Amino acid sequence: MNYGTTLLWKRRALSSLSATRRGLPKEKMSENGVLSRAKVLTIDTMNPTVKKVEYAVRGPIVLRAVELERELSEGMKKPFSEVIKANIGDAHAMGQQPITFFRQVLALCSYPELLNDSTFPEDAKSRARRILQSCGGNSMGSYTASQGIDSVRQDVARYIERRDGGVPCDPDDIYLTTGASDGIVTMLKLLVCGEGATRTGVMISIPQYPLYSAALAELGAVQINYYLNEEKCWSMDISELQRALDEARRHCNPRALCVINPGNPTGQVQSRQCIEDVIRFAANERLLLMADEVYQDNVYAEGCQFHSFKKVLFEMGPEYSDTVELVSFHSTSKCYMGECGFRGGYMEIINMDDEVKAQLTKLVSVRLCPPVPGQALMDLVVNPPQPGEPSHDNFIKERTATLSALAEKAKLTEQVLNTIQGISCNPVQGAMYSFPRITIPEKAIQEAMDKGQEPDMFYCMKMLEETGICLVPGSGFGQTDGTYHFRMTILPPTDKLTILLNKVKEFHQKFTQQYS
Repeated sequence: MNYGTTLLWKRRALSSLSATRRGLPKEKMSENGVLSRAKVLTIDTMNPTVKKVEYAVRGPIVLRAVELERELSEGMKKPFSEVIKANIGDAHAMGQQPITFFRQVLALCSYPELLNDSTFPEDAKSRARRILQSCGGNSMGSYTASQGIDSVRQDVARYIERRDGGVPCDPDDIYLTTGASDGIVTMLKLLVCGEGATRTGVMISIPQYPLYSAALAELGAVQINYYLNEEKCWSMDISELQRALDEARRHCNPRALCVINPGNPTGQVQSRQCIEDVIRFAANERLLLMADEVYQDNVYAEGCQFHSFKKVLFEMGPEYSDTVELVSFHSTSKCYMGECGFRGGYMEIINMDDEVKAQLTKLVSVRLCPPVPGQALMDLVVNPPQPGEPSHDNFIKERTATLSALAEKAKLTEQVLNTIQGISCNPVQGAMYSFPRITIPEKAIQEAMDKGQEPDMFYCMKMLEETGICLVPGSGFGQTDGTYHFRMTILPPTDKLTILLNKVKEFHQKFTQQYS
């Protein structure tokens, strides 16, 4: 048999196999009788873990809110004149003003010709020159080191040392990230391994920020829920941590404990004693600690104070500071900055194995580098104008005004919600959200179930359709069985927030009456 005959025989044999057996998409007959090739990527052939991902903050409620905005713009009549999106912590979208110094420096970095403009203060120009000198070709358009610009990491390290009362910080332990979310997902990628009973489990608070559940679902890790104590202002409870850990060890390998402080969506600020107890628990149970501290400047309630996990860890002495593996995260997106779109952030790693650290550096190098404008902004956050510099007084004025306004709105939100029969709201001690408990009548619960919806999703969707207010149902964050909540940001301007709260009050009273 010659070569040509052999090749023809192989082709015929291959063609006799079904497309499915050969791993090819099936052909199907269209309505006009023409064969069409099926898609290679379908809902049945895509990555199954992606289908398990859910992110309530931008879920069905928000999609409907966008539709309603479009319908209003097209002149359709609604029982409201605008959609108020109180679903997400997007400060500038809600009207918060950017810090002047930050935007001046970023403008100078983006268009260096402005360095010749006399309207910009000299400290802004000096800061811009320093940042540009750290960039290849003196341009923010160049790649940086994968771990981030060296000078920025040095500034972050000095900031952490000041914040934590002199606890040393090595710039080599700092990784600049694309917002805090990027760092969190990167660390989870490092952690996840094993199969079956040895599969990595990660402990997350309930209620939780859906980034964690979404990332764990995508990575195929095991989500271990521990419940915050709503009756004690959403505090952590060591006995609850122990319960969750003991149950999880029957079916997975718990390896990490995630803590959000100040809390999202619950707005609590954990006490120093609580943090010390959590560190001791992690040490005893050999768990890596992940401390999400992106709201560290957002503390409003009297008697509350932000304590970084790193500072408390080192104050506990070498028994803990030399052994407990800790990764902490910060961002430019929250606090008084609210610069979500720049995607700036960092993570600091403590007590990481040297070989694992090398693997981490390799992993972040795959995505080349974080956005350079975000790195520049992170530098300004950790190294703002100093006393005596031209921009210092205005910076302090703007920073104070923003945080004071947030504190007032946190108090207003709590007070108004607690005047509504059937709604109870814990003090908003910090962060940018309230997470009130709502009472939903049994008749409404049944109607929601009949529609295949969670009762608080049903509640929030009806509120959106009738008032234009976009909130996120508590079921998207997790909650104790039999309880219902919604998350609402405190970010809208005070006048709009007052309108929003009054609409919530009117809707809840009407909803309760309708379904009682």
